Amino acid sequence: MKEDDRIITSSMREEDLKNEYSLRPKFLNEYIGQDQAKEHISIYIAAAKSRGESLDHALLYGPPGLGKTTLAGIIANEMGVNLRVTSGPAISHAGDLAAILTNLAPGDVLFIDEIHRLNPAVEEVLYPAMEDYALDIVIGKGPGARSIRLDLPKFTLIGATTRLGMLSSPLRDRFGIKEQLQLYSPEQLKEIIVRSAQILSIDIDEEGALEIASRSRGTPRIANRLLRRVRDYAQVKGSGCVDLMTAQRGLDMLAIDELGLDAVDRRMLIAMITIFKGGPVGLDTIAAYTGEDAGTIEDVYEPYLLKLGFLARTNRGRIVLPEAYAHLDYPIPEGAAAPQQMKLEV
Repeated sequence: MKEDDRIITSSMREEDLKNEYSLRPKFLNEYIGQDQAKEHISIYIAAAKSRGESLDHALLYGPPGLGKTTLAGIIANEMGVNLRVTSGPAISHAGDLAAILTNLAPGDVLFIDEIHRLNPAVEEVLYPAMEDYALDIVIGKGPGARSIRLDLPKFTLIGATTRLGMLSSPLRDRFGIKEQLQLYSPEQLKEIIVRSAQILSIDIDEEGALEIASRSRGTPRIANRLLRRVRDYAQVKGSGCVDLMTAQRGLDMLAIDELGLDAVDRRMLIAMITIFKGGPVGLDTIAAYTGEDAGTIEDVYEPYLLKLGFLARTNRGRIVLPEAYAHLDYPIPEGAAAPQQMKLEV
């Protein structure tokens, strides 16, 4: 199964686009969770506004679906400036970036999603734009070529990435603000679900919201998607109200268990337990077995399984931990990997 086909994928799906904008909070006091990042950003914004300056360039990183785009929009709203949104793959040539930068107004926020996928030639143009607010453009070719410098208005670049390690050091070092977004707790997701239900006019109670939250893998995007699917189930198979029993039955129908694991997660873990004796298993081997890209497994599947304590990364590969055996009702086999005998990776 492809990642985009999974109901619990944290990547953006077509169905998410219809409601995503209306569900996004517009200001920091509406933003739920990410308390540490939110506190830091509120201080930086207040300080920049008091000095009458634009905010320093900011880098937001973490698993997909946690609200990096939303937070960029909030920063622009709090600063009272315009937001321009693009992505790394969309800026294929230096001229594309130059066109975007020269159309910014003073103080504007430029948000580049998937900034780790920027073309290296584009990245080189971005350096002086971030540091000196200037563009160096070469006109002509050969001996007659000459370079001119265009001044840019002071702006704020906000980059978002799910793969911090793929960002080059020169680019990473030019961001004055770096904030990591963490997976949400079920209680925080419950608040988000209740808020989304009010906006979408969905009848839901606290227990139903918490049940959906507990199966949403710590990700607001997944929580909002599951809320819509359970609403459909409640309208057809229930009374229309999303209570605890309706939420449980709707999510069971989607084959999402009480911890938010779906068939792909269970198949991967069961293969590691039954075929590879619990590991250690190399990432490429897991990717070959599941048919997924190794980067997708590392960035999308693993963070939640690591948070649950089901997997560990070691210097010899991935290993399954006792909590996964217990959840899947498998006995720990003889010869299973012992995590204490290996060097764990952070």
